[in-house]
Amino acid sequence: MANRVPHAAIRDPQSPSSINVQAARQRGEELGLSSEELAFYDALADNGSAKELMAHDALRTLAQVLVTTIRSSASIDWTRKESVRAKMRIAVRKMLARYGYPPDLQRAAVDLIIKQAEALAHGWS
Repeated sequence: MANRVPHAAIRDPQSPSSINVQAARQRGEELGLSSEELAFYDALADNGSAKELMAHDALRTLAQVLVTTIRSSASIDWTRKESVRAKMRIAVRKMLARYGYPPDLQRAAVDLIIKQAEALAHGWS
């Protein structure tokens, strides 16, 4: 499973994997985001100009809304059903526009958000 932390990282709090997990957890707490929300926040903020153009609170709120929307849209085997994925892409695109995400960056952001949702979907079932 790609999302699992190796057992060695759990036993050794100084291992790089353990440190990354601890840092991510701390960052999420500082931002007031769950681990899922932080993953989407990072995906949205991945493009430096989007982070510069949008307020921190807007990115945080957008990440929270995305998690809620994608989780409610995700059905059984949604990662294999193109029609469900297409509806999800449309919903994400509308949300990005509603929250002021830069239009020229939306296509790449939608793709990245869908990939992030696929990576997180294993834990949602």
